[in-house]
Amino acid sequence: MEHKRIHVSTLNEKSVGSTMHVQGWVDTIREHGKLIFFDIRDISGILQCVVSAKNKELFEKAKELTRESPIGLVGNIAMRPKNTINDKIPTGTIEMSVTHLDIYNLCLPLPFEFDNSEVGEETRLKYRYLDLRRPIMQRNLVLRGKIMKSIRDFFYEEGFTEFETPFLAKSTPEGARDYVVPSRVHPGKFYALPQSPQLFKQLFMVAGMEKYFQIARCMRDEDLRADRQPEFTQLDVEMSFVDQEDVFIVVEKLMKHLFKKILNKDLHTPFRRITYADAMKRYNSDKPDLRKETKEEFVFSWVVDFPLFEYSEEEKKYVAAHHPFCMPNDLKLFEKDPTKVKGKTYDLVLNGTELLSGSIRVHNPELQMKIFEVLGISKKEAEEKFGFLLNAFSYGAPPHGGFAIGLDRFIQILIGAPSIREVIAFPKNSDARDVMLDAPSELGKKQLEEAHIKLDIKETKKKK
Repeated sequence: MEHKRIHVSTLNEKSVGSTMHVQGWVDTIREHGKLIFFDIRDISGILQCVVSAKNKELFEKAKELTRESPIGLVGNIAMRPKNTINDKIPTGTIEMSVTHLDIYNLCLPLPFEFDNSEVGEETRLKYRYLDLRRPIMQRNLVLRGKIMKSIRDFFYEEGFTEFETPFLAKSTPEGARDYVVPSRVHPGKFYALPQSPQLFKQLFMVAGMEKYFQIARCMRDEDLRADRQPEFTQLDVEMSFVDQEDVFIVVEKLMKHLFKKILNKDLHTPFRRITYADAMKRYNSDKPDLRKETKEEFVFSWVVDFPLFEYSEEEKKYVAAHHPFCMPNDLKLFEKDPTKVKGKTYDLVLNGTELLSGSIRVHNPELQMKIFEVLGISKKEAEEKFGFLLNAFSYGAPPHGGFAIGLDRFIQILIGAPSIREVIAFPKNSDARDVMLDAPSELGKKQLEEAHIKLDIKETKKKK
């Protein structure tokens, strides 16, 4: 076509009298005698279009249209008659008189109506490529992209460097269950998909990188809730030669930047700080929702001084309250009774939801081994699981600390969505299944043999 394609949102009353080329999907169709009206929708908005029976060939072609068919149009922009103006959309005062129509692909009857709020989530997830055409979903994902860019802009301006870490790593204890990947070339051995880049980002500090960040994909094999997915995205940050105050300053500055950039809201800093003990005493929660105590809509609070260890009745042993790499607050007390020691750990809570978790890390190999001992990790197991880290700490590891923010959860709170599935393009359902791809699925015999895996099908069926 001669005319360059434009998005419909750029059209307005100043466009009247111009010939324009637009492309998108048929949103609605209305036939009125010798006129066919339909709306074309692209990612930017909606425009009403009209085809007249005066152009017989074009009129017959327009009759073939089905909803959600992708099309291309050339036409003249005109004012709508006053009695047809739609003040609910930005282009509601204009319309396109179509002179040329390309039908790229006719859409089959839809499996569900986009504006039907009673459509079940399983159906929406099965036809996710259609569900994502809904304007609200497109707005959510476009906003997500803007937030990611804004985060990157902030950290580059603050002198951080973006690094990537491996997906195929080592299984380690003291966390959620790992997703494991069998090795074809090393029979009987497995990689683990990362639950977080924690160990790698600490190694970056040993390597002298000083200020690291990454928007990282993480995987955890855990039971799902509205705010959890088996794979998720987190903002991962680590800094050398810092204390807790330095971390708080960076986080609060980041939040001010994001809220101003995305929501045009001014946050008041510093955020309120509450000790873990006070939070449990006053609110019976380490994630207190403080909105009742203030008028800001978004209320942040730091929760600090968590116990370094918690006793697990299920496992009958001490476990790390955050993770095993957190620095104790009091080294002298740690020598006497480590179970009474608080960690240099901190959570950032937003409206009663844990948004961020972090700590100042252990950087001394002897201290790290003592923490492993309290956790019941033997010297042999520590060497097997964390030998590379302990070894790295022996070569001049600097003091360092950082944090991670669950970005899916953060974006969910910002837009008020009921579930993080509303801000993730292709999420899993509540059973950790991708109903669109039908995954997880079985592997063929050859693939299993190459991965050195034998399945006891009878036993598997019994368990199901």
